[in-house]
Amino acid sequence: MSSLPHASKQANAFMQCQLLYVNESQQDQVDSLQVLIEQHRLPIELNAELSVDKLTQKRRQQLSQTAIQPILLLDDKNKLSWLSDGLSVAPEWDKLQRRVVSAGRKSELLLQATKLTSDSCIIDATAGFGHDSLILGSTGAQVIMLEQQPLMALLLLVEQQRMSTLPNWQKLMSRLHIINTDALSYFEGLDVESDASESNVIDVVYLDPMFPEDSYQDSKTGKGAKVGKHMQALHQLASPPTLDEECQLLASAKAIVSNKPAQHSGRVIVKRPQHAPLLASQQPDESWHNEAVRFDGYFV
Repeated sequence: MSSLPHASKQANAFMQCQLLYVNESQQDQVDSLQVLIEQHRLPIELNAELSVDKLTQKRRQQLSQTAIQPILLLDDKNKLSWLSDGLSVAPEWDKLQRRVVSAGRKSELLLQATKLTSDSCIIDATAGFGHDSLILGSTGAQVIMLEQQPLMALLLLVEQQRMSTLPNWQKLMSRLHIINTDALSYFEGLDVESDASESNVIDVVYLDPMFPEDSYQDSKTGKGAKVGKHMQALHQLASPPTLDEECQLLASAKAIVSNKPAQHSGRVIVKRPQHAPLLASQQPDESWHNEAVRFDGYFV
């Protein structure tokens, strides 16, 4: 395994976040969250509070409506989730077990596009809830997961810690490297460090940037994929990039995968809804698609 590049941290203002837990016996879990935040230098200040009310759906709706800061819930099974519009959302990686186990190029367009091997190193520059990173990591490749939002980074780190206790998931979890930073800052740091040696080779950069919610539908027919609760939650945290930002993101990603020895070729893969416009209005070298999603490939 090649050595992984160092993170380039962006200065973030501290986020105030309320943590509701349901049992006094969970104090150890609360303390563990604080340790995780400190270890990864997440700009989050947790305000932990024992909930005196049962966290029914009605209560969750009430909390969402009156919240002045993000709310995290630690349920009676010690599962951490984010309360978004009355719905508890979490990575829930264990629910993807069947897909991860059967993942291959025949069943996953993402793997057809990225063409990863066990020797590959890929940057998932917009990790989100980490579902695509799991599929990428199932190939044996090392996956650097960048997540700009501290709240999302914490959910990912907690999920990785939880899944690492399960024997069947430990090898996959060891291949996932979660970093709280924005992609452009990280790319700039890599560009400074890079000497095009084998130790710093990034084979693929994967981009799944936020896009307008109406991108899921065909503008002519109105048909398209429904937006799931995870994507709805992400729309609360992030806005779609501007055209200038898209151009900068794609150009920087191409530059990273071009820092490779002459015998290697790199690629940037961009995930889009099937009916969404091209990222940065740039024509890809190749595309893979089904009825709902499209992967555009830019080869270097």
